[in-house]
Amino acid sequence: MKNFLAFLCLLGSFLHAMTHCTVSASEFQLDGNYLIGGLFDIHHVGRSVYQERPESIYCSSETFLGPNYRRFQLMRFSVEEINNSTNLLPNVSLGYEIFDHCSDTKSFPGIFKLISVNGSIQPWSHSHNNLSEVIAVVGPFTSNQAITAAPLLMGDLIPMVSYGCTSSVFSKKNQYPAFLRTVPPNKDTLDVIVEIILHFNWRWVAFLNSDNDFGIDGLELFRKRIINTDICLAYTNGLNERTNYSQMLKQIEAQKVNIIIVFAPKSYAEAVIESAIQLNVTNKVWIADDGWSLNKRLPKMKGIRNIGTVLGVSQPVVTIPGFSDFIYSTKSQTPYGDLEQQKFCNQVCNCNNLSADEILASDPSFSFPVYSAVYAIAHALHNTLKCGAGRCADNITVHPHMVLEELKKSNFTLLNQSIQFNENGDPKFGSYSIVFWNHSGDAEEIGFYHFHPSVHFYINNTKIQWYTDGEVPTALCSPECPVGYAKKQTGIHKCCFGCEICPSDAYVNSTEDPYNCISCKDTEWSKEGSTSCSLRLEEYIPFTDTVAIAIMVGACIFVVLSLAMSVLFAINYNTPVVRSAGGPMCFLILGCLTLCSISVFFYFGVPTTASCVLRFLPFLLFYTVCLACFAVRSFQIVCIFKMAAKFPKLHSLWMKYNGQQLLITLAFVAQALLLIISYCVEPPSPYRNTLIYQDRIILGCNINLVASSVVLPILLCFLCFIFSNMGKDLPKNYNEAKAITFCLLLLILTWIIFVTEYMLYKGKHVYTFNAVAVLSSLYSFLLWYFLPKCYIIIFQPHKNTQQYFQGLIQNYTKTISQ
Repeated sequence: MKNFLAFLCLLGSFLHAMTHCTVSASEFQLDGNYLIGGLFDIHHVGRSVYQERPESIYCSSETFLGPNYRRFQLMRFSVEEINNSTNLLPNVSLGYEIFDHCSDTKSFPGIFKLISVNGSIQPWSHSHNNLSEVIAVVGPFTSNQAITAAPLLMGDLIPMVSYGCTSSVFSKKNQYPAFLRTVPPNKDTLDVIVEIILHFNWRWVAFLNSDNDFGIDGLELFRKRIINTDICLAYTNGLNERTNYSQMLKQIEAQKVNIIIVFAPKSYAEAVIESAIQLNVTNKVWIADDGWSLNKRLPKMKGIRNIGTVLGVSQPVVTIPGFSDFIYSTKSQTPYGDLEQQKFCNQVCNCNNLSADEILASDPSFSFPVYSAVYAIAHALHNTLKCGAGRCADNITVHPHMVLEELKKSNFTLLNQSIQFNENGDPKFGSYSIVFWNHSGDAEEIGFYHFHPSVHFYINNTKIQWYTDGEVPTALCSPECPVGYAKKQTGIHKCCFGCEICPSDAYVNSTEDPYNCISCKDTEWSKEGSTSCSLRLEEYIPFTDTVAIAIMVGACIFVVLSLAMSVLFAINYNTPVVRSAGGPMCFLILGCLTLCSISVFFYFGVPTTASCVLRFLPFLLFYTVCLACFAVRSFQIVCIFKMAAKFPKLHSLWMKYNGQQLLITLAFVAQALLLIISYCVEPPSPYRNTLIYQDRIILGCNINLVASSVVLPILLCFLCFIFSNMGKDLPKNYNEAKAITFCLLLLILTWIIFVTEYMLYKGKHVYTFNAVAVLSSLYSFLLWYFLPKCYIIIFQPHKNTQQYFQGLIQNYTKTISQ
């Protein structure tokens, strides 16, 4: 570092000695108690400069920039106004040393002059008592100029207050500890541009940036800013001296981009717009940054209306009181000639022929930033000198770093604006104007964007004269999808997509995620091409349903009839009809049938775990006992009339070990075990069937009985049918076997019909049919087996005698023996 500073010292001395420029320095220099440096690019080097030896640039021979000269005069005016003030810096005069900083990399002599002491640069190892008389520097204007100039000032913490540098790199205080600015950084500018794009619902844009630190920084910030938006960056290009504007604009046309952001200094922006006019590029929206949005020449160019509509983000045009009078007064004086003593290079303008009106007609942007930069330094010096009561302390040695500390704490009001800086040296004041280049060739203000104290954005759309005759232009890679369609991205850009309709039971939310169809919940449904889901209706058979009431009444009647028959059979217990029907077994059958009827009541209402268990458990368990009783009864009938004579030993064993009770008990225990195992493997539970209907949910029970739990009833039914069918040729009036056979046929037919219906229909009424099947199974035995016997007991008592039954048996026995 020491060697580097020594080199700079020698280089500064060398350049000072080698520079021989006869200048008129009256506008560039002013003596005072404290000096402020100024860097203004009054001229601009618009080409690459190649040199064979180190030498300075003669800025006065380069392209003159009227707006920058206006800003240069504004600094002079600000210093003069402060010197004439009795409140700010009383009894202290400010001076200035201003240089024409026309090149990013070749204007070092002026900077060396600002930091030099008696013509040489003091290395850090020496005493700091001999510091430059310059307490702060205003400028430079562009970020590229600041990047090369700032490091030379940062070493001694000389405050550098820029009125135009916007690159975000200067917010890094570890690199630029003494840098402040009175213009918002690039981030704020791009926030406004993005808000404009979003305001008009544009999505497909191009970004043209200067190929330097300023433009590259802007491009990176723009990319970050649009990450969480619907904006797509269709095309980018860095602008430099070698840019082929024709090819670039043709590529933009090929991409069908209608919105073009030009984030570049004035010279590059003018080249782009002029090329667009020459190449007849039409129907575009051009968005200008604050560097060229108030350009005075372009809006009046021939053919400018053909390229489309130009919108821009600009510094607000603030009228500085007294500045016009200062310009007229300055230009009315006799111009200085070249008779001044030789001072220093790049402190000559060669613009004496420029009139006051021409100066005031130049681009007025960045006027307030220059004005506020000078005043910020003056206020910082005022506080450093502890000024007050009309005087400033004269015993304080002011160093630049002391002014820097006060600059950071700035808090004063200037033209109704509170001037403050944040911890990064960026302004906590200011706003942007949104302008439109109208048909009169003026930049008309159509809106604003305020940063402080809160963000406020507004655009008056009615003031914009679109090239589309009143309608806001569109900027889309792909047209928006119809309602209910999801976007399917094609290529790398999310703005380029196809459209795919969302299937049923799915929807698309275009505000949250337009690229995916979202599945509905199990409790919801939707039609094809929907934007939301609807709740499914829950269906079940309530207890108040007419059919449900009829079935439950039928079950109650069944219970009453069963009890009545039980009483009738108990009264006539010793009669032949009751004995032939099964005797005590009749009461077991009727009791089990009654218990089976409990299941019917649990097919209705909202299913619960308990109701799901009780739908099948009583029926399967007790109906198995009934079937076992009828199977035993059928076997006994066949045994009595046929097997007793042919197989007397088998009959004696049956009677000896009470075979009927043993088989019934075994059937009950076996079925109970099978049901317990079945319910343990997968307990019955409420089930919401969402697969059958799209818009409805069928509330039912999830009952997956293992095969073994229904095998026993089927087996008993089969055996019962075989035994009863074997007794179909028994005496005509002795019809127990025929009755049992008929009941079994009805039972089998009932469940065949139910199974068929269950396979064809899955709606809520399937549970009604199930209850009917259960009740029908119960009534088949009650009506066709027990009711005929009740009829004989009540209405044909003569058939209910011992003699009558013995006669039937004797006649049948004789028939068999013959």
